Amino acid sequence: MDNIGLYSAMQNLNRVTIKYIAKTIKAGMNLRDIKALCEDYLLKNGADSFWYWDVGAFVFAGDETAVSVSGRDYKVTDRTIQENDIITIDLSPQKDNIWGDYARTLVVENGIVCDKINEIKKFEWRNGLQTEEYLHQALINAAAPNMTFEELYYYMNDLIAKKGFCNLDFLGNLGHSIVKDKNDRVYIEKGNCKKLSDVAMFTFEPHISIPDSKYGYKREDIYYFDNGRLIKL
Repeated sequence: MDNIGLYSAMQNLNRVTIKYIAKTIKAGMNLRDIKALCEDYLLKNGADSFWYWDVGAFVFAGDETAVSVSGRDYKVTDRTIQENDIITIDLSPQKDNIWGDYARTLVVENGIVCDKINEIKKFEWRNGLQTEEYLHQALINAAAPNMTFEELYYYMNDLIAKKGFCNLDFLGNLGHSIVKDKNDRVYIEKGNCKKLSDVAMFTFEPHISIPDSKYGYKREDIYYFDNGRLIKL
């Protein structure tokens, strides 16, 4: 695929940024500081700007993690991390109009980020992150080049419901194509009959919650087909 190395570089930058901030976050930190640290790290280590509404890091904590909002309307809140807390960070760097798109939900226990999902003590949070991992593996197992975005939408939303969760996305979609202009994106949504292989790459980013819970979970990666097999970038 053309430019695969350039897109991989942006995703690798996202991965190391999340690792960096996960080691930095402590109870008492302000979300504004976390956002600024992430964006500064992105710009100093390979990004030249941010493709999604000029925001490099969307940061949410606590009950904010269950809120779905357009990047156009996002404003970081003046809130501090608690001793036991949950944080979602969604990164959108670019370099020469090559996008990265990556999100993770992190859990803070006893004032620091827990780096192993299986060791998270709070069952609800552990279950949410484990379900995100399950959904991404289910995508790899089920996706085929001739599957439509609509078929994937119904398949994954059915799995989300069977696992006891609901889709929180404000538009109901589960991801989008990677393009040059954000207005050209097509989505994993009802009514989109394009095949997955009609786009070069797409994100999968289920934003899920247990019904009536105040906490949400998000995990986002970019995927593409190589010889008919879905590969995580």
